[in-house]
Amino acid sequence: MTQTFQNLTAKQLFVFVLYGVAGWLTAALLLRVLGPTGIYEGGLRVLVYALIIPGTVPVVWLAGKLAAARPGQLYPGFALSSGIATLCDGVALAWFPTLYGASVDLHAGAGGTILWGVGVGIVLALVMDKGPSTAN
Repeated sequence: MTQTFQNLTAKQLFVFVLYGVAGWLTAALLLRVLGPTGIYEGGLRVLVYALIIPGTVPVVWLAGKLAAARPGQLYPGFALSSGIATLCDGVALAWFPTLYGASVDLHAGAGGTILWGVGVGIVLALVMDKGPSTAN
């Protein structure tokens, strides 16, 4: 089978790209529902950001399973998914902000929360990837 980006197959690339779009859309729609409850205000924002850390562990794990990622493939694959999600977030914030809610505060809250989740996911993928060690 032909190898491509960071030793990922074309099928794995497709899965990681699709996962990025689906993950972003799921998060955007969830935040649209939760945003008006005040989750971006005061201590609730801190709680939401803290809960994203353990909540993202199964998201990263599932991406690896769906893509049948071998050791060393989870991090680059999930980084690709995260990049795709970030692109979707940027397009939505610029051209379709009402996807995130009715006010600028909701747009900013959801956009920031998604960006936080993307960053958390990339770090977790790095930690969770069981790639070959480069230590001698």
